[in-house]
This record gives sequence, C-alpha cells and structure tokens, in this order.
Amino acid sequence: MNEQTPAPERDQSQSREPANAPDERPRFETTDPATGRNGRAYEGHTRDEALGIAQETRQAFGDWRRTSFSHRAGLMRAAAAVLRRRQADFAEIMTVEMGKTRKEGLAEIEKCAFNCDHFAENAERYLAREPVDLGGPKTFVTYNPIGVVLAVMPWNFPFWQVFRFAAPALMAGNAAVLKHASNVPGCAFAIESVFHEAGFPDHLFRTLLIPSRDVRALIEAPTIAAVTLTGSVAAGRQVAGAAGAVLKKSVLELGGSDAYLVLDDADIAKAARVCAAARMVNGGQSCIAGKRFIVQRGVREAFEHAFVEAMTSYAMGDPRDEATKLGPLQSVKARDEIHDQVRKSIDKGAHLLLGGEVPDRPGAWYPATVLTDVRPGMPAYDEEVFGPVAAIIEAADEGEAIRIANASPFGLGSGVLTENLERGERIASEELEAGMSFVNANVRSDPRIPFGGVKESGYGRECSYFGIREFTNIKTVLVDS
Repeated sequence: MNEQTPAPERDQSQSREPANAPDERPRFETTDPATGRNGRAYEGHTRDEALGIAQETRQAFGDWRRTSFSHRAGLMRAAAAVLRRRQADFAEIMTVEMGKTRKEGLAEIEKCAFNCDHFAENAERYLAREPVDLGGPKTFVTYNPIGVVLAVMPWNFPFWQVFRFAAPALMAGNAAVLKHASNVPGCAFAIESVFHEAGFPDHLFRTLLIPSRDVRALIEAPTIAAVTLTGSVAAGRQVAGAAGAVLKKSVLELGGSDAYLVLDDADIAKAARVCAAARMVNGGQSCIAGKRFIVQRGVREAFEHAFVEAMTSYAMGDPRDEATKLGPLQSVKARDEIHDQVRKSIDKGAHLLLGGEVPDRPGAWYPATVLTDVRPGMPAYDEEVFGPVAAIIEAADEGEAIRIANASPFGLGSGVLTENLERGERIASEELEAGMSFVNANVRSDPRIPFGGVKESGYGRECSYFGIREFTNIKTVLVDS
C-alpha cells in the first residue's frame, strides 16, 4: 500500500449505518449477502442509553473483580457449553448477516468455545503473582483487573473476534461492552445472550448497538478503562487518537497484506495448496489471509499452474451447503470495490489467470481470482484486497523476496514455503517484519499463542498470557519488615 493510498475499510459498516440525528434512536438494517434481500432490522441505543449501560457495566465490575478464578472459570466453561449447544443457530446468523459458509460458521463457534475453555483452565496460571528477589523485602508482581474494556469489532469473524478479547478480559476480572459492526447486529445480541445464559452477572458484558460516531463519547467516558479494536487502519488511527487523548490504553489489530514466500526448494504442489488455503479463508475476507505470493523466478511457472488448480477448487456455492468452499462476500459494495482493484491492476499490466468477472446473479458474489505479473503501482500490490483475489509477485532470489515482503506498511502475518526447514525457520524468525510467521502452513489464530502485528497492522497482543495481561494493571508490590 502506498502512503497516499488509504486501505479499503475492512469494516464496511459505516456506510450502512443509519443517518439519524445524534439524539435519535438508530435503526440497523441487515442484508442477506447471498440474495441481496433485506433481512431483520434492529433498534439501537441512543448515545445517552449507551453511556448509561456503560455505567451499569462499571458497577457490575466492582463485585466481579473480587470473585475467584475458580468462580469465573465455572461460568466461562458454561459459556463454552452454551456456544456448543447453540452452534447451528449461531452459524446461521452469520450466514444470514455476512455470508459466512455454514461449515466455516460451525468451526468458528467451536473455536470460540475452545477459547473459553482455554482461558477458564489457564487464566489463574497466566495471572499468578511473580516473585522478584531483591535480596531483602518481599517483592512480587501482580496482575489486577483495570475496569470496563470497550471493544470495537468487525463483521468478518463476528463471534471469534469478540470471544478472542472477551474470554481473557472477563477471566482477568474485567467487564466489557461491545460495539459490533453495524451489519451484524444479530450476532452482537447473540453473543450477549451467551454470557447471560451461562450465568454471568447482569451487565458484566453488554452489547451497544450504536453508530461509529458515538464511539468517541464512550472512549472519553470515565466508566471506560481501555479499548480494543479490530478493523481498518483509518479506524485504528481514530480510536488510538481518542484513547490517547484521555490516556487510556488501546490494543489494535488492523489491516494486513500477508506475504507468503515460495522459495526455489519448495514442494510446489504442497505450497500451492497451503497458499490457496491461506488466501481463501473466510472467502478471502480475513486480516491474516495470504494476499501476496512472492515466488522465486525459477519456480514461478510451476507454481502458477499448481496454484490456479488449487484455487479452482474454491467454487462459489450455496453457503448453507456443507460442500461449499466459497460463499458470497459481505456486501455488494465491498464486492464492487474488490473488482475495481482487480480491473485497475489489469489495466496497469497485471495478467489474469483465473476469475476476475462479476457473476450475473443477485448478491455479493465474486469468484476465486488469481493475478500474476503484479508490480508496484497496482492496487493488488499496494493495497489490502479484502476478498478472494491472490497476487503473484516474482522475485529473483531469496533476498529480493524478503525485501518485497517487508516493503509493505503492514506487518500482521507471513509465511515461508520451503523444504529446508532451517532456512524457513531462519527467514520466519529473523527476517520477516510481521507479528506472526509460519513455515509450510497458513497463518491462523489460536488462544495458546500470541496474536497481533507491527507497523500499520497495529500494536498489542491478543491470546495466550500476552493477551490476557494486556488489560491488567501490572503492579509491583514490596513488603518490608
């Protein structure tokens, strides 16, 4: 992405938000991406109502912070059970609101449940007091909850993104309020219902159905202690600026243009399968989806053939069919923006190997697409393409491949495809400027390992003990005799 070229908004919800006056009650409409038909509409909260709910959540925090880890863990395991019991219903809500395939939706709910179980099991260990030997007085570090965490979350993984922050935040003794993307209001209220059914205290986790313009007022409210956002670079700058102005901590997971290096000693068939899976997760609508495939010159032609074959297997189909691997995108507007990026890249000299045409059917459909000869100055090279479009970029050698990968302003995930594991480990651990680097595998999140990026991909970490400690007061205690 060029500095002069803003990244496309990953959270397209701002354009879908109601145009009500600030003191009017907002109303949120949903659209089925597979058909283009209007879905259910939801009444939202006014700004004053949202601030009032945040106050109630702050009051709930006062008691919750003093509960034991075992008590919190029992409720968090109950939340995991609710997720598994209502798995099919929740997957259907995602399909209706943002087009996720049923198979991916079911997997997302199970991942949320696993995340809840993980932090129920490990939070006390992650946050245990750490003794420090000063050679005299008793000294230790303790991790205390800080208050109410405001989460501003996107539509693409509407359950996982929320549970990724919520499970550790609540297990640490915090409370939370959620401002979800405006095209997934049903998901937002469903998530609140999970914690309610699991027996968590009233108001400890609340959904706020508000337009983006009201987020700043919440950040500035004394009831909010910190904010976490997953979204676009532009949204991240706004939230970070608002939080910084009132000296509140923020954790940001922003855009990504993940590079996968296909080296000259790679198993090409395997590399093609890994790269296709990396590109097509969630229909390509993922911050950690592989987007740039940097291939050494000597294996480029072989990789192109194998990669196109692998991408061809991702045929568009009914998102409710278990066999479907590519459903609709989240909106027609987003689809049209992606197609515009593809056409502009072709106009500037990229060659189309697969896809690249808008289907003649209702809904937000776009096929698996592969571009090659992608170079600087093309949207497919410079920008984050948030859909099923892969860009093949040629590199003369390993050094050039690394330089191309690192030239991006993003630094979320990255991959290395090679049969020489020592070579792959060296490049992944020492050379690539990213928060995560995987060798011979596609990048993915997991509650057991830290998740986050560098540069314009944001700061802070989620998951593992790094993530649960982000929203704690890391306090030094010294007790002298």
